[in-house]
Amino acid sequence: MDISIQASFLPHDDPDASLAFYRDALGFEVRNDVGYDGMRWITVGPADQPDTSIVLQPPAADPGITDDERRTIVEMMAKGTYAGILLATADLDGTFERLQAGDVEIVQEPTDQPYGVRDCAVRDPAGNMIRIQEAR
Repeated sequence: MDISIQASFLPHDDPDASLAFYRDALGFEVRNDVGYDGMRWITVGPADQPDTSIVLQPPAADPGITDDERRTIVEMMAKGTYAGILLATADLDGTFERLQAGDVEIVQEPTDQPYGVRDCAVRDPAGNMIRIQEAR
């Protein structure tokens, strides 16, 4: 089998704040920005990885969930427990310094983890956990 990851989805509750975080703080390029029925989907990704994207979507977009489930999602997003993604960089300390100098919520400074990786953690404006691992 030849399967690759094309896109991953993360919720947002403020498209402009999410766009600023992924574009300006992380340096991702914007690949698509689509509005429909009062909602907005933004596709971003690393410039050197054109086949891999993150789709930032409104949590209300899925027609298969109930209003109660939507409320639960919004509550979990506010706590930072709903969604996350693991990124990697060759320069963890430099990346962390740039994020720390910006308006980014720091969760954990670069740390050698007991499970063998060195990483840090931040939250995006929607509360999604973004762990950034040092590529070795």
